[in-house]
Amino acid sequence: MKEETFKIKGSEDNLLYLYKWTPERNNPTGIVQIAHGMAEHAARYRYFAQKLCEVGYIVYANDHRGHGQTAGDVEELGYLGEGNGFRAMVEDLHMVNRYIRQKEDNLPIVLFGHSMGSFISQRYIQLYGDTVNKVVLSGSNGQVNFLADVGIFISFLEMKLKGRKAKSPLMDKLIFGGFNKKFMPAATPFAWITSDEEELQKYLNDPYAGFVCTTSFYHYLLRGLKERQKKENLSKVPKEMPILLVSGDEDPVGYFGKGVKNLYQMYKDAQVKNVEMKLYPKGRHEILNEVNKDEVIEDIITWLKKE
Repeated sequence: MKEETFKIKGSEDNLLYLYKWTPERNNPTGIVQIAHGMAEHAARYRYFAQKLCEVGYIVYANDHRGHGQTAGDVEELGYLGEGNGFRAMVEDLHMVNRYIRQKEDNLPIVLFGHSMGSFISQRYIQLYGDTVNKVVLSGSNGQVNFLADVGIFISFLEMKLKGRKAKSPLMDKLIFGGFNKKFMPAATPFAWITSDEEELQKYLNDPYAGFVCTTSFYHYLLRGLKERQKKENLSKVPKEMPILLVSGDEDPVGYFGKGVKNLYQMYKDAQVKNVEMKLYPKGRHEILNEVNKDEVIEDIITWLKKE
């Protein structure tokens, strides 16, 4: 596998840090475009990319604005810019997709989104569904409830009082504070991420992972979650789009499987014909970093190869 890194222009002339992993063999099968999750970065998908390269896929993954090398300085982590940060991340993803399509000779493109990246991907296929051939949503969820409205209100007040770039431990606690409850006693507040101790330690040691985001980040993220679940937006998803949902049944982001089932039903209600779902027993949030990650990756690859 060959790894390259470079920068391309994002949707607001911002620079996006982009990884490209290329298989050793010629005649690639297709492209997988990765949208990583919140408070992490694209380099954490290197192992997944290696496995995809081994079966012939080229892999692209950008660090979202406010994340990884796109943010650059750790002081800038969790700040998405002056406008609607969720919408801007969707548009950035489109810029990366356009770049891929210009470079890669009409190969089919699979969009893989994890966690926050899955929510960005959900909105993406409502707006730009004709630019990808398949979608995999990992660690995702369906409809959010009234608590999202509470969070939108609180983050708006914090944004006005403290500023858009101020970190918000309050919103971080409101969103993630209860996630560890099922896994107590735990030595770390991130036990909900994975049961693999080695992978969890890597996460804890990573200065570009697990950070608290800004007031404006939480505000526009929650607004984005509300926007992508509207019926009129769900109706824009291409009806023939193959969608695969993969999650652990102990993932609090997906309400321990209930939210993933709800998302499956949302797509079915929107008349999307080809939706599949797999929940992994005892799997936590980062299903690609779980103890059975090779099984998960093998299942994803098998699905990708289906006609």
